[in-house]
Amino acid sequence: MRYAVTLTKDGDGISVCVPDILEALTFGEDRDDALARASDAIETALMGYMAAREDIPAPKAKGRHYVTLPALSAAKIELYSAMRAAGLGKAALAKRLGVALPQIDRLLDLGHASRLDAIERAFAVLGKTISIEVRDAA
Repeated sequence: MRYAVTLTKDGDGISVCVPDILEALTFGEDRDDALARASDAIETALMGYMAAREDIPAPKAKGRHYVTLPALSAAKIELYSAMRAAGLGKAALAKRLGVALPQIDRLLDLGHASRLDAIERAFAVLGKTISIEVRDAA
């Protein structure tokens, strides 16, 4: 999952905005710092969408700079989106998996280091599988 970002020189630093996620605004001392902070800002904004039970904005914008979310975060976001598409809430997913609700909360928490096999099981009850793609770094 890769979002375009806009970097703008701002005084002594660089401000960052994400056209697809207007809530994701941050800054950095230099380009590398700004891009690192942008990843955190995107994840924080997306956790807000998830908490509000809103759709996750798809990465559509084009740009010179991009931020790729960590693979585990991308898997969790895709799981959340698959649950929404299936009309399945957290309690229903917990019941299907035979686990307690707090386990589903952790499974969807972008800050929690969930196990990939747990995410795969959740996708399986939704009739989905995970496919991993490796690309050259940009």
